[in-house]
Amino acid sequence: MFQFLRNSHRCTYRPSVRLLLLLFLFSSFSGACSTNSAEQEIDFKDNIADTRPDTLKTRKSATKAPVQIDFLGNPFLADYDQSRKLDAYFARINSDFTVEAEPIPNIHKTQITDTIYIIRFGSSMIELYAPTQTGDLLLQVADIQGNGISLRNNMKVGMSQPELMNKLKNFDVRILQTNAEIVATSISTDGAPAAIRFLLKNGKVSRIRYEGYVD
Repeated sequence: MFQFLRNSHRCTYRPSVRLLLLLFLFSSFSGACSTNSAEQEIDFKDNIADTRPDTLKTRKSATKAPVQIDFLGNPFLADYDQSRKLDAYFARINSDFTVEAEPIPNIHKTQITDTIYIIRFGSSMIELYAPTQTGDLLLQVADIQGNGISLRNNMKVGMSQPELMNKLKNFDVRILQTNAEIVATSISTDGAPAAIRFLLKNGKVSRIRYEGYVD
């Protein structure tokens, strides 16, 4: 009887061992699969993160404000990037014009050749200095005697004296006024000297002269 029980116990024990072994192997295999799946999922997410565009960075770049030029620095164009392009001046002229280009030596380094551009339209002209090394296009002189072009804030030849005074209040300038002209100059004594002269005739602007400073 004992032998039978022992044999019976042995017979029931071996399947239990097999069952436990199978459960152990299945558990190990499932754990390995779960680990591999988790790793693959992490890798997949990482790949998505790597290929997904940085919309925040793009949005930040898109909303970057342009560099502005003060009124006396350039009374025609406020945007610095636009002021470096001849086409930006051409687009503001509403009459026929010609362009002259004259090479000149740089005042600091005579071995470098810069360029002076003169835009003429009617009796008016705009003179721009283009240093070769910087790529800038600096306004030196403007003499406007007709309505072929307007300044910022739509200031132009032919406007009334009160209208001009009202528009100049939008800019940080010192205003000197006589019966013959209105002069806008810088409030600060620091920096390059510049002035805009509005000549008057019969209570209206008859001519605009800009005198800039280029070093």
